[in-house]
Amino acid sequence: MANLIVPAQSSPGEDGCVLSITPQSAGWDYVGFDVFKLVPGQTLRRETGDQEACLVLLSGKADVSTTEERWSGIGERMSVFEQSPPYSVYVPSGDHYSVTALTELELAVCLAPGKGGHAARLIAPGQVGVEHRGSGSMARLVHNILPESEPADSLLVVEVFTPGGHWSSYPPHKHDRDFLPEESLLEETYYYHTNPAQGFAVQRVYTDDRSLDETLAVADGEAVLVPRGYHPVSAPPGYDVYYLNVMAGPTRIWKFYNDPAHAWLMPPPAAR
Repeated sequence: MANLIVPAQSSPGEDGCVLSITPQSAGWDYVGFDVFKLVPGQTLRRETGDQEACLVLLSGKADVSTTEERWSGIGERMSVFEQSPPYSVYVPSGDHYSVTALTELELAVCLAPGKGGHAARLIAPGQVGVEHRGSGSMARLVHNILPESEPADSLLVVEVFTPGGHWSSYPPHKHDRDFLPEESLLEETYYYHTNPAQGFAVQRVYTDDRSLDETLAVADGEAVLVPRGYHPVSAPPGYDVYYLNVMAGPTRIWKFYNDPAHAWLMPPPAAR
């Protein structure tokens, strides 16, 4: 298994890439994830091949096109910490996409196996489900960009804002067994930003038998691989934490299992 923290490059590559995760580099089967930082006028072009893609405009504005669709001037927020839902574009396998930056642009490309069964489409901010999850120091803001209720073959994409001093992905849960209806097997990546940028998040990834048990200090612009196990996140006081999650597995459904030692922290169903 690869190291769980994937650092960003110190400067973008020729194509603007600052971070890249493939199934091969991660040592798993489903999830791929890239981040590009483009300057105004720069264009990124890619074929999707056998993968579907969800292009998330983390910050900045762009023109985006696929084989049969074109969207001009999309994007609103200039920082993820504006906390407004993003513009995103779903692109099926067997297609291609072109993204031209109109401003400085941070673009996340979320990838997983595709079957070509869906049309390319714009996911506008008004189509993103907004959820306030948890209470007290477990309260956080969730944007459901590509949930299981929306069409795709493999991808699940969500972003989460955790205020300083709060916890998220908490109580600790996992989804590493293909054991439906109780639990689904989903690989997962976390891509982080912190505000202020010199901050960090703390993430623990651990299994019941502790064959995997790592506690990570994650800097702004880094990603974390969650191949298996529970994976809670803490935002230190004074630093708000953002992360973008990409999940995929053999079945496109999110069914998680809480760590029994901490399940008592879950509110009763009527209070959730």
